[in-house]
Amino acid sequence: MAAKFEVYVDAKKQFRFRLKAANGEIIAVGEGYTTKKSCLNGIESVKKNAPIAEIVEIEK
Repeated sequence: MAAKFEVYVDAKKQFRFRLKAANGEIIAVGEGYTTKKSCLNGIESVKKNAPIAEIVEIEK
């Protein structure tokens, strides 16, 4: 099984997505969206931007 995005409606009736690894572990979650189209756009943004995202270490 490959990684997959799951789209669902939460208790507040907002659309959300989560990214699951091949082993079923949730590795990312999206914010709540008022429309399914916005949620799908959020997924596309992650797909587009993740490969070029900078890694920043936050120190305490």
